[in-house]
Amino acid sequence: MTQSIAYLQAETILLLLKSFTQLSTALINNPMKKISLLLFYLLPFALFAQKFNKVEIARWEKQAQQVQIIRDNWGIPHIYGKTDADAVFGLLYAQCEDDFKRVEMNYIEKLGRLSEIKGESQLYEDLLIRMVIDSSEAVADYQKAPLWLKTLLNAHADAINYYLYKHPEVKPALLTRFQPWYSLLWTDGSIGAINTADVTTNDLKSLYEGKDALGYFYQKPVEEEILTGSNGFAFSPKITESGKAILYINPHVTFYFRPEVHVISEQGLNAYGAVTWGQLFVYQGFNEKCGWMHTSSYTDIADTYLEKIQKKGNTWVYLYEGKERPVKIKKVKIGVLKNGKIEDKNFDVMYTHHGPVMAKRNGQWISVKANNRSMTGLIQSWQRTKANSFAEYKKTMDLLANTSNNTVYADAEGNIAYWHGNYLPIRDNKYDWSKAVDGSIAATEWKGLHPVKESLHVYNPTNGWLQNCNATPYTVAGSNSPKRVDYPKYMAPDGENFRGINAVRVLSSIPKYNLDKVIEAGYDTYLAAFEVLVPALIKAYEKESQNSNYSSLAEPIEQLKLWDFRTSKSSIPTALAIEWATRLQSAIARVQVKDELKADQVGRTEQYVATASTKELLDPMLETIQDLRNRFGTWQVAWGEINRFQRISNDIEQKYDDSKASIPVPFASSAWGMLPSYTGRYYGTKKRYGVNGNSFICVVEFGEKVKAKSLLAGGQSGNPNSIHFFDQAEMYTNGQFKEVLYYKEDVIKFAERIYNPGK
Repeated sequence: MTQSIAYLQAETILLLLKSFTQLSTALINNPMKKISLLLFYLLPFALFAQKFNKVEIARWEKQAQQVQIIRDNWGIPHIYGKTDADAVFGLLYAQCEDDFKRVEMNYIEKLGRLSEIKGESQLYEDLLIRMVIDSSEAVADYQKAPLWLKTLLNAHADAINYYLYKHPEVKPALLTRFQPWYSLLWTDGSIGAINTADVTTNDLKSLYEGKDALGYFYQKPVEEEILTGSNGFAFSPKITESGKAILYINPHVTFYFRPEVHVISEQGLNAYGAVTWGQLFVYQGFNEKCGWMHTSSYTDIADTYLEKIQKKGNTWVYLYEGKERPVKIKKVKIGVLKNGKIEDKNFDVMYTHHGPVMAKRNGQWISVKANNRSMTGLIQSWQRTKANSFAEYKKTMDLLANTSNNTVYADAEGNIAYWHGNYLPIRDNKYDWSKAVDGSIAATEWKGLHPVKESLHVYNPTNGWLQNCNATPYTVAGSNSPKRVDYPKYMAPDGENFRGINAVRVLSSIPKYNLDKVIEAGYDTYLAAFEVLVPALIKAYEKESQNSNYSSLAEPIEQLKLWDFRTSKSSIPTALAIEWATRLQSAIARVQVKDELKADQVGRTEQYVATASTKELLDPMLETIQDLRNRFGTWQVAWGEINRFQRISNDIEQKYDDSKASIPVPFASSAWGMLPSYTGRYYGTKKRYGVNGNSFICVVEFGEKVKAKSLLAGGQSGNPNSIHFFDQAEMYTNGQFKEVLYYKEDVIKFAERIYNPGK
């Protein structure tokens, strides 16, 4: 395939930059070659200055004519292309129309360039990304990609560049030209796809600020536990009214992080679902034959190694199997915005064969081994959207490149399935892989990847349903779940959470499902955490009932005694319980549980209430009562009065304002076991506003034809002037779904606009 001049220039620039240091050192010491060095310096600047040229614009215009976008009555884009590449072209163009700002920001982050627009606060975030995602490797992958994939990558970049060409009024924050290898920086659609084991940006900051001397003690910070994650349910024909399989897709992510799309080509693509801004594949969704829902996985796919590193003369070495090996040094330059100008910060980053050295704790160097991007991962992400049978979907799983997801699956053949992770390194099970292991011995090396047959998975369980709520896979099918003793600890370290407990209870209680009953199950309002917390509070109060310090709690406690642990907009006990329990979260997160099998959200909560004093339980309720009185004039405040949904701008970092319109929400954070998760926070405001949780939600029934319903947080468009900016808000807060328009004849009936990209 002939590559455009722009592509070749971009690749050349990166390859030149990669070898910049080595070439500079060689040339600067050789007077005969100074002219070559001068040309080397000048070439990239000339190339960076290139703008869109007539040849590429003509190519874009031609491809746009092969793409049709139909916007339905909710603003959802249905993209039709002759080829898969045409469909990708239309998909990315439509994404840019809806929210270019978010498309661009995702790639600024994956390029490790946030500091260029946000300043020094993002310096170590950028350094972390640069250490674990190498742009030059993405370029190399692009160059060796199979032709079909390279065609998709080209279409991806072409569409965004075409959008910028057609919309000169749009001013990018940083990226004025997108490159086709950008998609190879981010090959997983997950919101938290970057894995560095337990190494944090604080580790990097400490390391590079010299806080790494012997005696420096590292303690992982305890943060307030905010469980987002996702829910996935699958139902086999044996427990559905229609005798067809049903899939429930319920990711919990930051609001407006994923739009709803439909992508169709004449080469067999017909995928509907949620796409992460800027990516070319439907991340969570379905085609006519198969459906896939991803939940965040806690399988151990990244490890830390204790490295024996020392300096010898002007070089660094590390010990491995009794021999010294040279530490590789990479020079990383990060631009930082300061006083309106870009200043360079330079780092000499150390690498062993395990990976980058990212921390030094108590005098011990620590490297990280992980797999944060791969071309195979992107191939797998694409190929699953075109799988037409259970056998074909399993073949995509055999690629073993899905690094951060569990998968809940259903299909038109009537199968349901669950895979706990997919990319699973084989390790010696005698080591504790939850901690840093000895990097100086070969025994701690990974030994390939577990094939799917060795991984933790379930196909067509006899109970007829599957669930995963980012909790242990050992309850995924109730009593038909896999057994913990059959798998290595590192394969499924996930603990239980209150969502998982609630999901098993709910799914076990309905004999026959249809789409509406699945939605009802997914929107169950029971808060399982308060089965543990509220009785402990009541017991503590009864011990202190004669203590005048707690007399003001008498009526609130009475209301909590009568509460059924279900949320609603009008519920006063819901407000009391959540405002009180939020004050306990930090203490619960710090609880140490001796039994490692119970060292999870549920176990820590049970341990906390078993050991907390009456004062530790009652004083936070006193604070809650007083706080509500201060803000609202009374402690008897309905949950919906506090818990609100508001969208007043398209800022990536949303702003909230009590004086502006907002909508009451009955739901709560998944931390309390809420299946329809809705995490709200205060922003110097009297009320709390939702920031993440239920985002794109969809239920689909497979058969001769698919039937589906969906819901999107807020609306499809990021344009505050669009009718689709917040048109699903009331529906969202009530759990009221819209019909999915999957077949073209239905799409046309409800078409709001039909056009080619650029028109």
